[in-house]
Amino acid sequence: MGEVLTARALGRATLARQLLLERAGVGVSEAVARVGGLQAQTPHSWYFALWSRIAGFDPQDAAGLLEKRELVRIALMRGTIHLVTAEDCLAWRPLHDDFIFRVTRSAFGRHWKNVDLEAVAAAGRELLEVRPLTFAELGRELHARFPDGTPQSLSQLVRARLPLVQVPPRGLWGRSGPVAHTTAERWLGSPLASSPSLEGFVARYLAAFGPATVKDVQAHCGLTRLREVLDRMDLRTFRTEDGLTLYDLPDAPRPPEDFPAPVRFLPDFDNLFISFADRSRTGVLDPVQTARAWPPHGPIPGTVLVDGVVGATWSPSRARGAARLDITPFSPLSPSARDAVAAEAEALLGLLAPGDAHDVVFTDPW
Repeated sequence: MGEVLTARALGRATLARQLLLERAGVGVSEAVARVGGLQAQTPHSWYFALWSRIAGFDPQDAAGLLEKRELVRIALMRGTIHLVTAEDCLAWRPLHDDFIFRVTRSAFGRHWKNVDLEAVAAAGRELLEVRPLTFAELGRELHARFPDGTPQSLSQLVRARLPLVQVPPRGLWGRSGPVAHTTAERWLGSPLASSPSLEGFVARYLAAFGPATVKDVQAHCGLTRLREVLDRMDLRTFRTEDGLTLYDLPDAPRPPEDFPAPVRFLPDFDNLFISFADRSRTGVLDPVQTARAWPPHGPIPGTVLVDGVVGATWSPSRARGAARLDITPFSPLSPSARDAVAAEAEALLGLLAPGDAHDVVFTDPW
């Protein structure tokens, strides 16, 4: 039946793989690959995720890799924008094409009835490979050629059919720009993988998030029928305390449940919380306390890990040369934990606003 792993042991395993037990002394690209990519639909909050995971992290290093096309932001798992390496972009996007198309068709398919889908996709590729366009610009261009579709539905059809990357300056640290797109093939100068490996993708998920159930893997990526994939791989199996089967790579790290876990600040929508079917199963969430902070299917705020468990939320603000970080614990913190949170908050303010005056404010709702 397999060894039973407690929720706390699962939490330590996930934190180790997500580089949250100790900041890793690796480059940005290697860190992004090791954690399985980062959800990055917001232009900049994923920089905080990397700061919490990489020793000596400089956000300009990550921005430079976007400009050099070694990292890209593209719709992948669950159809959401992720930051991944160029190599993973080319290998993983073909695996998610069908899911992204199905989700998009459910929202816009009624507008596609009288248009040639392949002709629209071909026209979109032609336009986007001349120069990057926003969806509004792309929609106007396509509507002139295919008047039976709406501009929005036509641009979304192209997004569903083609691997589109968001190009800089969008997403650069301290800068931004229009949400303009071109194709991954054009941007990276290479074709997508012709024979993408589903087993390879699942192994990478387990390396970044395991041990995990079949439903966890499927919730992470949106793909289905993955049990047969896991069953034919050379994996170890464990059990949760309530009897669910967990799959894992044989030699992946599984620290003891009493392994020290430092304070870490995580951004909204960090993959640590949304890459599982049951958010509470990872051991980093107290379902009772976190239910007070965000709804089960709603926005996820910035969070603070205390002893490996979410213990507070955080929110930054800036005004007139002063940067402030508001921290709201779920329950009273011990003096030592409060000091550790305050020290990490001060360090984060140094990243956010190095030239400002800093203020760390604890809001105690109880």
